[in-house]
Amino acid sequence: MSLTTSQQFTALSDHFAARRDNILQAWRKADRADPDQTTGRSLTLGQFLDHIPEMLDAFEYRLRSRPGGADARAADVDKKDEGVKHGLHRWQQGYRLQELINECGHLQLCLYAELSRIAEEHPEIDPATVAEAQRQVMALVNDTISESAGQYERMQQAEAASHVGDLRGALASVNAIEQHRATLLHQVVHDLKGDVLGVSLAATLLEQPAMPETARAESTTYLKQAVSGLNTMLEELMQLARLQAGQETRKITPLDAAALLTELCAAHQPLALEHQLFLGVQGPATLVVEGDGEKIRRLAKNLLGNALKYTPCGGVDVTWGEEKETWWLMVKDTGPGMLSGPGTPLVAGLQEATASAKESDDKTAASQGSASQVLPAPWDADSATTPSRHQPGEGIGLSIVKRLCELLDASIEIASSGETGTTFRVVFPRRYRRPAPPASA
Repeated sequence: MSLTTSQQFTALSDHFAARRDNILQAWRKADRADPDQTTGRSLTLGQFLDHIPEMLDAFEYRLRSRPGGADARAADVDKKDEGVKHGLHRWQQGYRLQELINECGHLQLCLYAELSRIAEEHPEIDPATVAEAQRQVMALVNDTISESAGQYERMQQAEAASHVGDLRGALASVNAIEQHRATLLHQVVHDLKGDVLGVSLAATLLEQPAMPETARAESTTYLKQAVSGLNTMLEELMQLARLQAGQETRKITPLDAAALLTELCAAHQPLALEHQLFLGVQGPATLVVEGDGEKIRRLAKNLLGNALKYTPCGGVDVTWGEEKETWWLMVKDTGPGMLSGPGTPLVAGLQEATASAKESDDKTAASQGSASQVLPAPWDADSATTPSRHQPGEGIGLSIVKRLCELLDASIEIASSGETGTTFRVVFPRRYRRPAPPASA
């Protein structure tokens, strides 16, 4: 007795569900074999799979549903929602947009291979049913690329605008991107104008012959501080411009990350004492990894320097460690937290991405009897209140850290609240794949 069309689709869905682990393993293997896919190699299984299992759930459910029915439409909505989360997560993990699209291509090939295997082993399934399933695979991957890449681009736009405005709904067009970048530059120029005005005012006061010595000393101190702040902001702008323009490359060599971080923390102890803050340092005495020592130092210095700068009391803890194929750096302060409202889309995006990463990693870790290492959210997601910390140029520094993470195939997590302070966790690969030697003539 032949199966009805509905029964054939149900059978196809059951076969896919039974082979889920094989499909996902084949996908990861194919992605790791691609020399252009470098970022995903340092991710745990749960972090790599991300929200793809939920998308496959929706795909299998759609095969069982009546075409055009409410169940099928609900499955399509679920696929799109998971696609948005996937794009947000890949942005937080430091993926390049090309890597995001490439991995979707590898997933499509694995799904097609599985369909071919099912069709060969189950001739009772009509070729027309298999062809419709192939069309659904194309729709699944198309939705994944569309929603993931769209969310990825929105986060890149928000990052370019830094703390200027809420760009969650930014248009995916060149004109919109340029407009938001111009807004960022306008904000930066405004900050620079403030510093320049302060320098000019202090210099004018110093010219007054009848100025009391105490006032002259105060103006001199302020002048020095303003000039220093101006130089720092200009240097950070130059760093960010070079990173955004792709003018910096990584130079991977063996290094002792523990020694590098210990030295960096020791150099910052006088600053901590000056601000009457503690600076805790904890991690293995030796941690031999591969990486770009100069860029790791810049990244860590930026996080540590900002933590000390914006923490009024208490202090900062710097810790590091290793997890299988990765190693991590964590900087935790007791400050007032970072503003995560509409004026700081980069911070808000990183917090949302961290929560998404935690959600997907928890599921995989639970199935394996282990615990997720992704930062838990310390804030009340239902609370309308947000931390209040926001300083000129702070968004520029965080953008520099994000760009350095992308350059180093590292993911960045953030958890911040007014009650517990701010924690940054950066996860680096322990090893990098060497580029293949050029083919001989």
